[in-house]
Amino acid sequence: MAAGAQLNAGEPTQRPRRASLALPVVTVAAAALVITYIALGGGSYKPLEVADPCKPRPPTPAAGFEEVSQQLLLSALDGAACRLRVTREELALALTSKEGRERFAREHRIRQEVLEGAVRSGLERAVADAERAGSLSDAQASLLRGAVAALPIQTLIEGFRTGKGLAGAIGDFLDP
Repeated sequence: MAAGAQLNAGEPTQRPRRASLALPVVTVAAAALVITYIALGGGSYKPLEVADPCKPRPPTPAAGFEEVSQQLLLSALDGAACRLRVTREELALALTSKEGRERFAREHRIRQEVLEGAVRSGLERAVADAERAGSLSDAQASLLRGAVAALPIQTLIEGFRTGKGLAGAIGDFLDP
């Protein structure tokens, strides 16, 4: 057919063929997605088990400020949650705001002092865990233990809530 010539009404074009290939390709892709979802455990509506905060986790040495801060936070939440007999996740949600802490204390019928004592105890446990794992030196652990004992609990919670960790809480306290 010469350039610029028009197609006859009876000549087939490539469009119907492409469209007919699209349906099987999309069907195979959808089936692969569903099979992968089921293989990864998505076929169950059962919620995942929540880890027991009282069960010790294997110590893993952390490198860098961010990793150490994350391990301290998780360990502190475990320690406090264990002491309060709640899940780490429930406590983490409660600590995100003053109102959340107050609601948590009301729902679990505990005084604010008990909640604060549990958080402080959890932080002490976290420092000990990090020192045992080799993530903190003796001097760093000593400094953090002093901060946990001396700083207002709100300052400590705020340090973790903002992602600064214990070191950030100490810095914020010293330089308001």
